[in-house]
Amino acid sequence: MGLYDRDYARGNNSYAYNTNTRSDTQIISFVKETYKLFAASMMAGAVGAYVGVPMAGAIQGMFLPLFLLEIGLLIGLHFVKHKPGINLMVMFGFVFMTGLMLAPLLAQTLGMSGGGTIIGNAFAMTSVVFASMSFFAIKTTKDFTSYGKPLMIALFVVIGFSIVNMFMGSPLLAVGISAAVVFLFSILVIYDTQNIMRGMYETPIDGAIALYLDFLNIFTALLQLFGIFGGDD
Repeated sequence: MGLYDRDYARGNNSYAYNTNTRSDTQIISFVKETYKLFAASMMAGAVGAYVGVPMAGAIQGMFLPLFLLEIGLLIGLHFVKHKPGINLMVMFGFVFMTGLMLAPLLAQTLGMSGGGTIIGNAFAMTSVVFASMSFFAIKTTKDFTSYGKPLMIALFVVIGFSIVNMFMGSPLLAVGISAAVVFLFSILVIYDTQNIMRGMYETPIDGAIALYLDFLNIFTALLQLFGIFGGDD
C-alpha cells in the first residue's frame, strides 16, 4: 500500500502564507505553477514505473533500502524546497522512486489474465475520481480546509491497519483497507485543491506533491481492488 505522510512539508509556519498575504495575481500564479509541477510529477512517476517493471523482481528484493531512499527524498524535499534547481531535482527524484516502487505491483498485475486492461481501468477510474473531486472542490461552497486534523488521524489509522495486515495477510481486510484509501484520498483531493486555490501551501512544490500523492494512493488502491476482483483466484 503506497501510503505516505502527506503532511511532511508543513512546519509550524506552513500556513503563514495565506490569502491575507497573497494578492489574487500571486495566487493565480501559484495555482498555475502548482498544477504544472503536478503534471510534470505524473510524467516522472510514469517514467519510474516504465523503467521499473522489467526489473520488478530486483526491486522487490531490495524493497527496504529503496523504500528508505524514497522516504528520505520526501523528507529531504522539505529542507530544499526553497532552493531553486535542487528542489526540482529532489522532487523529481522522489516521484521517480514512487513509480519505481509501484513496478512490482504493476508487473504482478500484468502477469494476470487481462492485466493490461486492469491497469488501464484503474488509471481511468483514478482520473475520473480525481477530476470529479477537484471540480467539486472548486464549485462547492463548503470549506474543507479545516478538515486537516481529522483527515490526518484517519490516514494514520489506515496506515496502522495496513501494517497489521502485512502480518495477517487477510484478503478481506486488504479489500477494506483499499476501499478506505480510495474514499480517504478522494476527500483529500478536495482538501488539497481548496488549499491550493487559496494559496495556503507554502510553495507550489508542496501543493504539487500533495496532489500527486492523492492520485498515487487512489490509483494504487484501485489497482489492488481491480486485481483482487479481476484475478482468477
